[in-house]
Amino acid sequence: MSGFGSKFLSLTRVKIGIPVLATLSTVAGYILAAEGGGLELALPLLGIFFLAVGSSALNQVQDRAFDILMDRTKGRPIPAGILSAREGFWMASLLILVGMGLLTVTLNPVLIGLGAFAVLWYNGVYTYLKRKSAFAVLPGAIIGSIPPVVGWVAGGGALLDTQILVVALFFFIWQIPHFWLLVMKYGKDYEKAGIPSMTQVFDAEQLARITFMWVVATAGCCLVMPLVKLVTSYILLGCLVASTIWLVTGAAKLLQAEGRVQSTRKAFHHINYFALLIICLLSIDRVASLI
Repeated sequence: MSGFGSKFLSLTRVKIGIPVLATLSTVAGYILAAEGGGLELALPLLGIFFLAVGSSALNQVQDRAFDILMDRTKGRPIPAGILSAREGFWMASLLILVGMGLLTVTLNPVLIGLGAFAVLWYNGVYTYLKRKSAFAVLPGAIIGSIPPVVGWVAGGGALLDTQILVVALFFFIWQIPHFWLLVMKYGKDYEKAGIPSMTQVFDAEQLARITFMWVVATAGCCLVMPLVKLVTSYILLGCLVASTIWLVTGAAKLLQAEGRVQSTRKAFHHINYFALLIICLLSIDRVASLI
């Protein structure tokens, strides 16, 4: 692999989980809209993927001075000296331009607007807000709710339809315990880098209780989905209920001081698996209803 290629790969694979989840939730949004033959999804799907990868890469450029101070992030390509900030900026900019170009080709102003808003909010607002407030994840979580809406609109759904608003709400709420579980693991790392952390606002017991309640809220949001007919199959409804019980009972171990480090690690993995599971359940239910 060429030097450019290896540098490009090192930059883009750091946070690849974010673009993958954004892409999958875009697909789910499209499937839920249940209109069209599938070709309408290609451009928005690729657009969201490139925007997510590009925004994540640009975020590494913006956060390089903080990343080098944290054990968790000092091995990332820019603080590690694998590539320069200038190189990272141009690579990220290219990815974002490609993503916006793909959305522009759709000629759908809603998709173009959602894509542009996501980048501006993440890189222009949230990235700087998190340096000022430990609660920045609350407005920052808006970004995760956008990809399923893009898929929904691409599939012919109305922007403010109740069903997609519930899905968007789920991904908004989900991001908060997802991030605060990270804070529970790496809060001291954030403090060392001078980034405001919830560990500076609450003690370990308080933070565990607050994070657990957000996990409960995430699960509770899922139980609203059958009420707006996002889940209609009794079998999948049972799976939905069982998965929420699994998530909450596992996260309840956060409330126990003994073994909290291990339970935090497990809860973080569980809430990520839970998001993937919900995407699958919603998609399967809608596809099954069309057969």
